[in-house]
Amino acid sequence: MPTASPNARSSLVWLLVACCFLLAPPALAGEARHVLVLYSNNRLLPANLEFEAGLRETLVNSAESSAEFLDYPRFDGESYIRALTLFLNEKYAQPPPDVLVAAGEESLDFLLRHRAELFPRIPMVHAAVARSFLSSLPPLPADVVGVPIQYDFPGTIALALRWHPQARRLVVVTGTSAQDRAWEAELRGEVARFQDRVTAEFLAGLPTDVVLKRLSELGGDAVVFTPGYFEDGAGHQFVPREAARLIAAVSTAPVYGPFDTFIGTGIVGGSMPNFAAMGRKAGEIANALLDGVAPTALRLPEIMLPIVNVDWRQVRRWDIDHNAIPGDAIVWFKTLTLLEEHPTETAVSTAVFLMQTGLIAGLLLERRRRRRVEQAMQQQRFELAHASRLAVAGELTGVIAHEINQPLGAILSNADAADLLLASGADRRNELRAILADIRRDDLRASEIIHRLRALLAKQSVERQPFDLNSAVGEVEPVLRAEARRRGIALEVRTAATAAILVGDRIQIQQVLLNLVLNALDAVADLPEERRVVAVSTERDADCLILVVRDHGHGIAPEHLPKLFDSFFSTKHRGMGLGLSIARTLVEAHGGRLRAEPNPGGGAVFRVEWPMSNGTSTLGPA
Repeated sequence: MPTASPNARSSLVWLLVACCFLLAPPALAGEARHVLVLYSNNRLLPANLEFEAGLRETLVNSAESSAEFLDYPRFDGESYIRALTLFLNEKYAQPPPDVLVAAGEESLDFLLRHRAELFPRIPMVHAAVARSFLSSLPPLPADVVGVPIQYDFPGTIALALRWHPQARRLVVVTGTSAQDRAWEAELRGEVARFQDRVTAEFLAGLPTDVVLKRLSELGGDAVVFTPGYFEDGAGHQFVPREAARLIAAVSTAPVYGPFDTFIGTGIVGGSMPNFAAMGRKAGEIANALLDGVAPTALRLPEIMLPIVNVDWRQVRRWDIDHNAIPGDAIVWFKTLTLLEEHPTETAVSTAVFLMQTGLIAGLLLERRRRRRVEQAMQQQRFELAHASRLAVAGELTGVIAHEINQPLGAILSNADAADLLLASGADRRNELRAILADIRRDDLRASEIIHRLRALLAKQSVERQPFDLNSAVGEVEPVLRAEARRRGIALEVRTAATAAILVGDRIQIQQVLLNLVLNALDAVADLPEERRVVAVSTERDADCLILVVRDHGHGIAPEHLPKLFDSFFSTKHRGMGLGLSIARTLVEAHGGRLRAEPNPGGGAVFRVEWPMSNGTSTLGPA
């Protein structure tokens, strides 16, 4: 864009002054704590936006700020300066600001030259001003304070050459504005120190299209440095960040720059001051001055040093050694690992995870150990139950022998009768057939007795299957009834009218019944005949299935009830004290409960209950 003439600029400024007077509200009486910031360049310069964000972030809430812009280098000249001075004087005369902030070198120079007519005796903070520029000025007044910065052009070039050791050419790109020419002059002096390392080539004051074409033809032996530019050789106006973006987009060599506002445009990085940090520091100084601290009493750092900023995407693009990046560098656009982004949380989470893993492993080992113990206990219980069945079989030896001898004796008698019939020589085939049928029936009876005894006494694994409790009672009833008859005791067996299915091991439940009935037979053995009665019944209600063994013996002493089911506790002279303990263990293994209680008519009642919800269910009539 062509530069405006001085008369056009003056008319524009006067028009701006008039508009501000018309639109600006009148100042309120007693209004104070006002900070006026004067920027060297235009409002939308990225550096100004970053600076203002840092400043507003830091200023105390009770202070308000205003911002004005010199729009350098687009506007300059004496008539423009006079118009701007008049504008600022009229706008901020009543009330005047409490603190001035000069953001940039041109702003500081302007306020120092026109301070007497604009804002005399108002303390001033300078910011974003290079130390080299301050050294070129006369000593600053005592009430003009700030922290100088350092634009590290040589540091950025040295960084680029260190990260690209193959580079033999340094290409520097600048523009044609006064600021661009100042940067060019500074760079020509700085690159001289690298003449033994690279050959410097300046693309200064050229049209942008020419610059871009030259950059697109660079080889792998070059690196590019640019501060951007405000104006190119064709007179087109730019923001330096936009110029840097265009350069990085076409360059076939890595591009470096000195300003952190360039990060994200495609440049690799550089040694850069931070504009947001400059704004925060200026805000801190302004806060102190607003609080009444004398400018001479402030203890300010000598300089704000630059720090390396780097775009991680460009590091990967240009294959830069990751280890060459300084540890204190600010790395942009890097996808951090979980450990890098949240080191403390990750360490704590890892520790918790390891603790949980150890705890889970410990619990699994404990569970495995318990299962082994349970399996061992189950095996011991199985062995003990089998031993108990053998012991019961020993007690029933006489009955068993009697039960087997009965069919055997009948078989022998029938065989003798058949022999006599054959010796008679008569044709008595019908009678022989009847005798053979009797022999067959008695043989089957003996075989069934032996089969049941083998099933009861065999050492076999536990099988949990549905079975009818009534049927299980019926299978052992003949042996129990024979034993009761041998002892002269009446045994009454009454089963439920309908079948009730219990899920479990049939033999173990039969063992429970044997133990309870034999105990009951022992309890009434020495009583009068009318009391020598033992009753067995199966019952069923809505919630449970019940097996009851009732006797009319001596009963259970109250002091014996708590220990009745303990192992090795017995009230018999020759008892081992294992029968009831084994019975309770087998019942509980089937989800049931065994308890003893006094019989209202004298004696004891042993009641076994299995809940219907724990594997039992009712079927139809038996």
